[in-house]
Amino acid sequence: MTLNPLKLTPFQRVIASLLLGIFFGIFLGEPAGKLNIIGNIYIKLLQMTVIPYIMVSLIGGLGRLDLKMARLVGIRGGGLILFLWILTAVTLTFLPLAYPDWTSSSFFSTSMVAEAKKINFLDLYIPANPFYAMAHTIVPAIVVFSIFLGVALITVENRKGFILSMQNLSDALMKMASVVAKSAPIGIFALSAAAAGTLHVSELSRLQVYLWVYLAAWLILAFFALPMLAARATPFRYSEVIKDARLAMVTAFATGTVLVVLPMIAEKTKALLEKKGMKDATTVSAVDALVPTAYSFPSVGTILGIGFVLFAAWFVGSPLGIPDYPAFCILGILTAFGSMAVAIPFMLDFFKLPADLFQLYLLGSVFTMRFATALAAMHGVIICLLGACAMAGKLSLRKMVEVAAISLGITAIVMAGLGFVLTRVIPYEYTGYKTLVNMELLGPLAKVQKAGPITPLSKAELAESRLKVIRARGSLRVGFSKDRLPFAFVNAKGHVVGYDMELVHALARDLGVSLEIVKLEWPKIEEALDSGLIDLAVGGISVSPRRALHFVFSRSYLDEYLGLVVRDYRRNEFSSLDKIRFMKGLSLGVTPFRLKEGAGQRLFPNARLVVVKSPRDFFKGRVKDVDAMLYTAQTATAWTLIYPEWTVVVPKGLKYECPMAFALPHDQVEWTWYVNTWLETAVKSGLTKTAYDYWILGKKEKEKGGRWSIAKDVLGWIK
Repeated sequence: MTLNPLKLTPFQRVIASLLLGIFFGIFLGEPAGKLNIIGNIYIKLLQMTVIPYIMVSLIGGLGRLDLKMARLVGIRGGGLILFLWILTAVTLTFLPLAYPDWTSSSFFSTSMVAEAKKINFLDLYIPANPFYAMAHTIVPAIVVFSIFLGVALITVENRKGFILSMQNLSDALMKMASVVAKSAPIGIFALSAAAAGTLHVSELSRLQVYLWVYLAAWLILAFFALPMLAARATPFRYSEVIKDARLAMVTAFATGTVLVVLPMIAEKTKALLEKKGMKDATTVSAVDALVPTAYSFPSVGTILGIGFVLFAAWFVGSPLGIPDYPAFCILGILTAFGSMAVAIPFMLDFFKLPADLFQLYLLGSVFTMRFATALAAMHGVIICLLGACAMAGKLSLRKMVEVAAISLGITAIVMAGLGFVLTRVIPYEYTGYKTLVNMELLGPLAKVQKAGPITPLSKAELAESRLKVIRARGSLRVGFSKDRLPFAFVNAKGHVVGYDMELVHALARDLGVSLEIVKLEWPKIEEALDSGLIDLAVGGISVSPRRALHFVFSRSYLDEYLGLVVRDYRRNEFSSLDKIRFMKGLSLGVTPFRLKEGAGQRLFPNARLVVVKSPRDFFKGRVKDVDAMLYTAQTATAWTLIYPEWTVVVPKGLKYECPMAFALPHDQVEWTWYVNTWLETAVKSGLTKTAYDYWILGKKEKEKGGRWSIAKDVLGWIK
């Protein structure tokens, strides 16, 4: 039997286009990303009717009601939305049952010290300028404006003509959307091909636990909890609900936005109501009001994304406790009113989780975003069906509660089973330490002379310019001391590597000389510089007025943030500066430098300070009766890769930056001037940023050759 593409249903054509696009993207690889322009054209054509549709459907739908009916739609529709929110939030609390017991840690992130973005609900929901909201697609504000105008129309006597024009305009917009929807196979093919061609699947390996758990919860909500609410509590059958929602879900999945399927949801829902003989002015008005209103508030798909916070807490080894769950559910719903770019960082900050995990969320959202929009489309369909039945008096609240209880029970069982499987199926080994000690310099590298006896300069050489001596000798002598992660340390291959060493190699190349690297005890650095044993000292050296009495420093090339190193389970105790200052019996470890510099006494006057000669002593527990250690955050985070049971906290309210610089010999103006000039060019050229991204943030270079594809790596058609 031959399959005729022309006889496929619209839904079948969309599915075929989606699958064909995915195959094409995998086959062609990154060049398929160019098809994204066709997909964007399709999305924009769909979007052009959405904002006008929201306005005319709400204004017309509410305007034709009387005040009593409008109030009823608001109360019942709002109650249904709240019911779905609570069901989803409680569902999330069962997700940790699926998380294995793994040890983990991560590199530093600038978001750890960044100010958390605040959600401006006034700008989001109050349409001070409706035209501005329309121009900038601020849908919640548009919905509020349309609701106010629609309700105001109820009291206008001669409104029938205007209501009729709104209905005609709504019908015209629906026809426009239907015409554009006919090009769905082309648009969805282009979008899926571009996504499949450019997504590096290997990037998602760190998130596989989160992705499997997310997918399991998504399947329960999308194909059991939500459709069964309508199938059990209304006259509609399960098959009818799925058939009504499937095209909207697939289209939302392919386009990545639920906004474009709002007219489709309304059209399909009205058709199903008509099929059941339930289509009348009341149910149609309910649908017209609920479709855009439900969109402007958090959907089930949006709230499901908040589950990442639970994953983040598990990922860093500090899972939320049961007492935290009520706050998690309430905050999850409230913060979902804003964008996920605001909600996730806010909740990470609230629960004192590393803010750099937001980068993991962004990585995973490449996958989850599509599923979230598909679930949001199902959410819209279910709200419309339940709302219409509520207005028609054909909704059973008791059966809704029964379905919700069964759904939660299924979620608990599935998550427990999934946790059992993931623990045994996914191989896991903590690699933070290996990752750090196996890092190599990015290069290109200067020649490094083999270690040998190095003698101080003669009196004649000391009288010369150090820059002249370096160039005449053909080598730059660089000194560093122990415990200088991640600026200067010996890696697994015995090479001296790190952020500062990246700069030093570039400096030597520009001077046209080789490198002689010397490891010295810190107290000997000053003498070694002035005697000519070394020309430069590196290793994340903090600058301070007191230290400047003994050293000549180059210009600062990096600012580090002061923070606290604490046990993972105590991170909440050190979440804010105010909270720490009220602690009784607080004992803080500080380095000799911090003790002399006085930061510990000024910031924590209530604390007893204990000198920690080496951070390794602290991490290994050799320093007794110390609650936390005061240390620079970037450096301390590198240490937590080796000792993952510790974490770095930058308490809220603690804004203390420490400039880093190279230490130079005294009375060497020309050499100091040269190093400062070179550092300025290194900053301007992006060299310091590249080194920071790699050594501090742990960002790896992109693999050369692009992503794997059949055409390039199997058939050899693309070079």
